[in-house]
Amino acid sequence: MILKNCWRNRRRTVLTILSIGVSLCLLGVLLAIYHAFYFSDPTPAQALRLITRNSISLARPMPQAYENNIKKIPGVREVAIEDWFGGQYIDDRPEHMFARFAVDADKIFVVRNEIQIPDDQKAAFLRDRAGCIIGKPIADKQHLKLGDKITLKGDIYAVDLELTVRGIFDAEHDAEVLYFSRDTLEQSMPERRRGNAGIFIILANSTDDVPRIEKAVDEEFRNSPTQTKTESESAFSLSFVSFLGNVKAFLLVVCAAVMFTVLLVSANTIAMSVRERVREVGVMKVLGFTRGIILSVILSEAVVVSLIGGVLGVFLASLLTGVVRQMPGVGLDQLRHLTLTVSVAAISLAVAGLIGLVSAFIPAFQASRIPILEALKSND
Repeated sequence: MILKNCWRNRRRTVLTILSIGVSLCLLGVLLAIYHAFYFSDPTPAQALRLITRNSISLARPMPQAYENNIKKIPGVREVAIEDWFGGQYIDDRPEHMFARFAVDADKIFVVRNEIQIPDDQKAAFLRDRAGCIIGKPIADKQHLKLGDKITLKGDIYAVDLELTVRGIFDAEHDAEVLYFSRDTLEQSMPERRRGNAGIFIILANSTDDVPRIEKAVDEEFRNSPTQTKTESESAFSLSFVSFLGNVKAFLLVVCAAVMFTVLLVSANTIAMSVRERVREVGVMKVLGFTRGIILSVILSEAVVVSLIGGVLGVFLASLLTGVVRQMPGVGLDQLRHLTLTVSVAAISLAVAGLIGLVSAFIPAFQASRIPILEALKSND
């Protein structure tokens, strides 16, 4: 009877399912982004890395000599320098945007040990000062192969570089990156601009050492002219999100607005349906249906419709997160690996069921308590 009543007015039911589905799709994507930013676990390699930058701003460099001080701290396995080169490859279109870093060529494979590259390509990169290595996603998108030339037009650094692709690597995370030797960048700049570092990547011996190293590094340079800020790699990535403002509050507010809107739509639909069935409720009471059964039947109808809409929304959200992953210019690692997790899907379905339950409760409760005689006299 519940299923039959759901399809009593098929057009209304289909439109309700679609409206709930689209709303739950948006809610699912927002929850997936929230989960990716604030609840995703770092990989084993990421959990061992810390990033040290200038405490004032990421745009301000630090003395390269800090590297030796950091390496003396107990628990530090290796320290490497990375400088964001930026620049322009071909043009400024999103499909030509990817990260470009000048790195310590001999240390990058230690601190970023998840990089998988053939030994011969690794050796070629270490030998060639003007060589570079690129992630396989970049090679596929830009149709690059070993031996190809890549010209980068500098913006942060007023130099143009011509690099040769010496290696193509795979990595589970942070694969859309180009790395080249810092020696190339240093030799291309005036002497007064040499000897600086953008960030230090610290590889710890174990995860237990990470909190202690984080405090020890900043304490080491507390009284220096250039003070530092050290944080985990995950926290460092999230710092870029904070440039957009209070993203956490924004996501929560939009989620709440979506839930409230779909609740109003569902409540209006259920109220219309119950008003059309007042006489039917009276007949059900004459036949012996109790108030509790009538209440549960109407609530169940609303929950079933909402859950169908929720399943549709979760399906659409899973497709949409895949689209976001493939969008050009997505720089944050969390978004490049955005996915609709089981927990997010379960929350979305629970919200859908709750919306159906809450939106139908007042109309269902009123209908279940209407006197039999009054219900039978209804002309709706």
